[in-house]
Amino acid sequence: MADPFLEVAVDAARRAGGLLLGRLGSLRQIDYKGSPSNIVTEMDRMAEALIVERIGGRFPDHAILAEESGVQSGSSRHRWIIDPLDGTTNYAHGMPFFAVSIALEVDGIVTLGVVYDPNRDECFTVRRGHGALLNGTPMRVSDTATLDESLLSTGYPYDIREVRDTNLPEHAAFMVRCRSVREMGSAAINLALVAAGRLDAFWELKLGPWDVAAGCLMVEEAGGRVTSPDGGPVDLGAPAVVASNGRIHGEMLATLKEVRGQAHST
Repeated sequence: MADPFLEVAVDAARRAGGLLLGRLGSLRQIDYKGSPSNIVTEMDRMAEALIVERIGGRFPDHAILAEESGVQSGSSRHRWIIDPLDGTTNYAHGMPFFAVSIALEVDGIVTLGVVYDPNRDECFTVRRGHGALLNGTPMRVSDTATLDESLLSTGYPYDIREVRDTNLPEHAAFMVRCRSVREMGSAAINLALVAAGRLDAFWELKLGPWDVAAGCLMVEEAGGRVTSPDGGPVDLGAPAVVASNGRIHGEMLATLKEVRGQAHST
């Protein structure tokens, strides 16, 4: 691995993942971020502090956007986007499905990323223009040709109890048009699994930049396609994402347009 930025990202992600795995099932503190379904644990904060220290120690003038602590001052040219524990609800319940996600943005463009799943010791990495890897082996999206044959995944918004615009109608529509739909609780892993060809597509309406910055680039570099639900580019500041193997992307967007059009007309 010749890229010093990626070396630091992988090292930080692996160290944070090891910390999380070592404390799985022994949480002492859970706090709420506005609703019972949006939680933060002591381990989110500890993992984030570890990552920020590792990156800041090597690149002290770089900016950092981290889920729990927000924006820190630094150079506007390089910005690290960090999710120290994607899948906090799973983690809080002792379920082994969570990840660390780290991406680097240079001049406003995501150039590299890592998603590390410590439970399986799977390290997904990507560099723009150099492809996406799983533990050093190149990844490619699936060759599934139709929505009917596809395995999809999604996630629900934290404010699902308060808002009308959710993906529940879309989930119902996809369930009768594809092989099945999963909800696994980690957008970062879902995107990595699309890149690895294990999932055929993933969509979610309300995410944070730390959830998707690394994973979206992985899907693209593995030969897939990533857009917003209306087919436009993803707004990293407030991302809504449809990521697929590319071959079923048109059917995904058409279904979303149909269902969301019906919902908005009622």
